Amino acid sequence: MADHRRILLGITGASGMLYVPALLELLADQPIEVHGIASEAGRQVLAFELGLVPEQLPLVSCWFAPDDFFAPPASGSARYDAMIVLPCSMGSLAAIANGYCNNLLHRSADVTLKERRPLLLAVRETPLNRTHLCNMLTAHEAGALICPLMPSFYHHPRTTDDMARQVAARFCDLLGMPVEAGLIDRWQEK
Repeated sequence: MADHRRILLGITGASGMLYVPALLELLADQPIEVHGIASEAGRQVLAFELGLVPEQLPLVSCWFAPDDFFAPPASGSARYDAMIVLPCSMGSLAAIANGYCNNLLHRSADVTLKERRPLLLAVRETPLNRTHLCNMLTAHEAGALICPLMPSFYHHPRTTDDMARQVAARFCDLLGMPVEAGLIDRWQEK
């Protein structure tokens, strides 16, 4: 069981839901347990963009209600190895950066930071205003890894699914998980 990892997935109300199934498909090949929290806005955008409810997403074995502060992720003793907020709205970024724990997703991110565990915030917004940039810097200084949903193109993606898988593979790589050959094209590496 030493190789078994627990990851917490947070879904907020930003656009970019196509990245969520791509990430979960890559994680399915790992010895990993995924738990999830979806904000109400996250549920709405997931339904609008993909026609899904969180419970229809593969691999997530447990969903917690965003208002359940007695759920395990609200405590550092829950021992999650990492958390990823995908996609991360600017409102959730602001809450996380400033320690405002108004729901379980924000509290879980706060716990992840205080326990010095990896927290990836896959922010999605454009253009960025000064407040967004300051919140990103504040979250970064607190220990979060800011990962804007910006696909690269040097791997010559042909479809949006190709782009989503490449970004998801990058997230896996950042979490220290092995990635299938060919999904991460390391620049100029032979």
